[in-house]
Amino acid sequence: MEKLKTRNKSAHIRILAADDDVMALRLMTYSLVTWGYDVVTASSGEKALEEIERGGVNIVLLDWKMPEFEGIEILQRVRANPPTDGYLYMIMITAMDSVENTVTGLDAGADDYLKKPYSEDELHARIKVGERVVTLERNLAARAAELQEALDSVKQLKGLLPICMYCKKIRNDRDYWQQMEGYIHEHTDANFTHSICPECRDTVVKPMLEELQRRKKK
Repeated sequence: MEKLKTRNKSAHIRILAADDDVMALRLMTYSLVTWGYDVVTASSGEKALEEIERGGVNIVLLDWKMPEFEGIEILQRVRANPPTDGYLYMIMITAMDSVENTVTGLDAGADDYLKKPYSEDELHARIKVGERVVTLERNLAARAAELQEALDSVKQLKGLLPICMYCKKIRNDRDYWQQMEGYIHEHTDANFTHSICPECRDTVVKPMLEELQRRKKK
C-alpha cells in the first residue's frame, strides 16, 4: 500500500487507516498526516490484514464494513495471533451505533469504538489515547528487556567456576587466572570492601603479630 509522507512526526507512531470509502479514507489520512503521524492505508479487509502482518503498525483505524474481511473478523484474527513487535491498539469505526454493536466490537478485541460521523477533534483525542497506551507498552517492554539483561548477567555466575584451591583465583573465559574480586565485579555490579573475619584474625593475623613482637624483643 502507498506510504504517505509526514511532517512533525508524533512519537514515531505508525497508523493504519482502513476504510473502503475512498473519500472518507482520504479525509482521515489528511488529518493524520497533518497531526504528524506516519500513515499507511488499506481499502479492503484483505489489504488491512496484509499491512498488519507486515508489521510496524502501532494503531489501526478499522472500518466495520469492508470487502473480503469485515472489521470484526480482522479484530478476531489479530487478537488470536497478536503481532510480535508490540501491542496493536485498534479503534473500530462504524455508523452502526447500537449498544449491541459497540459491545460486539469491544468483545472482538477493539480498544476503542468511534461512531460515524465523527469530528476531527474526537478522532484526534482517541488517537492520543492510543498513543499513550502504545508508548506505555514500549516503555514496559524496554524495562522488561533491561531486567532480563540483568538477570542474564547474574546467571553468568551460576554453575561450576574453575577456582585455584590454593590462591582462590578464578580462570576466566579467556583462560586467564583472575582475582576472585575482579571476576565477580566484572560479571556483576558488586563492589568489595576488605576486612578480616574472626577466624582469620585468630589463625593468621594474631600469630603474625605475636611473631613480630617476639622479633622486637630479641
